[in-house]
Amino acid sequence: MHVLIINGSPRIKKFSNTDMILKEFTKGMCENGDTFHLYEISDKDNWDLIRKAYDESDNILIALPLYVECIPGLLMEFLETLTPKTGNAKMSFILQSGFSEGVQLRCGEAYLEKLAGYLGCTYGGTLVKGGNFEIRFLNDENRSKATSPYAEMGREFSANGNFNSDKCKAFTGPEILPAPVRLLVGFFFKTAVRKSFEKDAASLGCERPLDYRPYT
Repeated sequence: MHVLIINGSPRIKKFSNTDMILKEFTKGMCENGDTFHLYEISDKDNWDLIRKAYDESDNILIALPLYVECIPGLLMEFLETLTPKTGNAKMSFILQSGFSEGVQLRCGEAYLEKLAGYLGCTYGGTLVKGGNFEIRFLNDENRSKATSPYAEMGREFSANGNFNSDKCKAFTGPEILPAPVRLLVGFFFKTAVRKSFEKDAASLGCERPLDYRPYT
């Protein structure tokens, strides 16, 4: 099986959590001889090459981050340039975000199922997983712990050709966190996580407080 993989993140490869996820996913997918070609939407100079690969492929996987229930605008811009396929092509998706609960990603998942049809493809399912915001800020050991489970999902995709297995569905984790956990997470975000976010923001050159409201 050969798969055309499109990284739909607007971030350049170096800073893309989606790319780090795909490294592990493709590692597992290729263990039994499957192959892939990976393109990055963030590199607009290659859009003509990506369109050509899309036109010539019948097994397409688009991986993307969910930004507050919306897919990235740059990916939408690219998708609007594609011509719907007329053969027996299949389109599958990896949908990841910073939100931990599966319910936070279901709106995006429902759109992606329709998107496959809009582009003339059968739907190969969507691998849904949240809690990925910190990946690019982690050290090598913790980043490996966060992304290595995707290798098993690559094996599942290789074996089944889609994300419809029970293992893929269970990979999402809790649909909604239990009430005690939500309270604990809320407290944790207001303390330790806030300090972590402030540190990350400072490393990116931010000089204003996280709750700065310039338009109020």
